[in-house]
Amino acid sequence: MASLQDGTQTEASARRPAGALEAEVMAALWASDGAMTAAAVHQAVGGDLAYKTVLTVLGRLHAKGLVDRESAGRAHAYTPRQAAAEAAAEQMNAALRRGPQPAEVLQRFVDTLDADEHAALRALLEARD
Repeated sequence: MASLQDGTQTEASARRPAGALEAEVMAALWASDGAMTAAAVHQAVGGDLAYKTVLTVLGRLHAKGLVDRESAGRAHAYTPRQAAAEAAAEQMNAALRRGPQPAEVLQRFVDTLDADEHAALRALLEARD
């Protein structure tokens, strides 16, 4: 991370990693009981994020087909097209398909599970048999 000599971060080093803003906005939408306006998402995400940035991220998510948008007065209200678990499972499947050795990826994933997660995975696999 780049920093100035006095220890403060430069603007470039203070940026979030790629996809982090979209993930934060999606987390806010998934946590909501219903559709959210950009203002509501901005409030839920909080921090130093500018309102216009939230609007931009929501527009990108809509263009990618990840959220639905409907008119809400003079604004728009957004809802995720998939549940959080569905989206996570899709990402996991995509990661498996990208790699040359899916079994090795699965093994490394299983190795990172704690005892409760391991038991849950085992129960799910046994239920499929």
